[in-house]
Amino acid sequence: MNEMSDPHKFIRPCPICRKPAVERYMPFCSKRCSDLDLGRWLDGRYVIETEDSPGAEDDEN
Repeated sequence: MNEMSDPHKFIRPCPICRKPAVERYMPFCSKRCSDLDLGRWLDGRYVIETEDSPGAEDDEN
């Protein structure tokens, strides 16, 4: 088995607390970190930038 075929060889740390990620909560280490990340998305702290202007969706209807 080579290094690239082992899926556990290159697991990144949890993006919230930097602890080792756990398969059940990938890419997080726990439900707590997973929930914190979801909360950040829901609060608007994370955004995906687009070239559309705000409200462009509403103008199309």
